[in-house]
Amino acid sequence: MEGSVSLPAQVPVMPLPGALLFPHALLPLYIFEERYREMLEHALCHHRMFSVALIKPERGEWESPSDFFHVAGVGLIRACVGRADGTSNLILQGLERVRFIGFEQETPFPIATIEPIECEDSSSVETEALAAKVLELYSKLRTKGRELPKKIDRYLSDLNDMEMLADLMASTFVNDPLRRQQVLEELVLNQRLRLVIQYLREEIGSAAT
Repeated sequence: MEGSVSLPAQVPVMPLPGALLFPHALLPLYIFEERYREMLEHALCHHRMFSVALIKPERGEWESPSDFFHVAGVGLIRACVGRADGTSNLILQGLERVRFIGFEQETPFPIATIEPIECEDSSSVETEALAAKVLELYSKLRTKGRELPKKIDRYLSDLNDMEMLADLMASTFVNDPLRRQQVLEELVLNQRLRLVIQYLREEIGSAAT
């Protein structure tokens, strides 16, 4: 969706517990901490982009870059509504997977030097079969009342981008953040689809119990 957007060399980073940003996914955020208000102002004054990184669950909070994962998604601020008290609500649209290769600053919020991650495009008959299985599992989730927004749901019906399919399914229906991180970091498309199939099956199984 955003192939024409070029990434800057550095982006601010918002480490969060339990939250990841996948390419093409939309992530609503409420910005209230002072350091993230500064981060948002920085992003709006530069490229309207920042990265959301998952804090390692055993850390709880983050104090340094070692406390969060360095493979993350970079997003574009699609909408931002500032409030009189200085807080903001925004919608972040995922653009690309990136790896943090260094930090220009660590406080009050990190600014990371990034490199885009190239995924292995191994589209094949097997890829199509795996994608069909993902869609089959999605149809079971829909019968349980869990579905994507109507606009995306219609889009999926003729979706040929199987990488996007894997990412949207993982970001929407895989509840465990470490599992989502595993999908985010998997660069081989067929293996990513297999992970999504495994995790969706378990989500369906747990919903049935």
